[in-house]
Amino acid sequence: MSVLVFDLDGTLVSSMEDLVVTLNEVMTAAGHAPIPKEEVAHMVGMGARVLIQRGLDYNGVTWTDQQIDPLYRHFLDHYLDNIAVHTRPFDGVVAALERFRGEGWRLAVCTNKAERLTHPLLAALDLARHFDAVVGGDTFSVAKPHAEPVHGAIHRAGGEIGGSIMIGDSGTDIDAARNAGIPVIAVDFGYTVVPVRDLSPDRVISHFDELAGAIASLKS
Repeated sequence: MSVLVFDLDGTLVSSMEDLVVTLNEVMTAAGHAPIPKEEVAHMVGMGARVLIQRGLDYNGVTWTDQQIDPLYRHFLDHYLDNIAVHTRPFDGVVAALERFRGEGWRLAVCTNKAERLTHPLLAALDLARHFDAVVGGDTFSVAKPHAEPVHGAIHRAGGEIGGSIMIGDSGTDIDAARNAGIPVIAVDFGYTVVPVRDLSPDRVISHFDELAGAIASLKS
């Protein structure tokens, strides 16, 4: 059984507005300057702790892991309370997921967002029902771009690595797919510093309506 493994932020859902609000709540409460949305877009993809670290770097702040801990707790609490104020699935996502399930694909989420945040977000957007497995950044001892979370998502969804495909929006996802030994389709509307076309994914799409065709081309 083959599995479509989806990244979450910047791939399935447009979550930047809520991430920006929460990060800046944490930054300003700690006495630092807020960060413009266009800068935050270059910081996401490796989980909330790294996002906070990058926010402090932007502010020119030298930090330690011990100093990150209270900021991380503040981030989790605020984000959970405001997890889907602005966040919505990208156009075409729900229809695509329904189509692929109807065609017999297993579906999984593999994100670097912590499980504590991932499950409530999927539930709030009524997306959880589409997936056979959900893997967060803390499900395993390592996160993407390591192969283990991708393999774990595939196995938990009841599938096999052969024939499975990753769909993501960044170099982290592309590297994770490469490390996992599966092809990767990149969306070009997500959150990445480097344009995904420059990162040599197997296919690039600009709308979820194009995903079925991209998958078919990989299977041919």
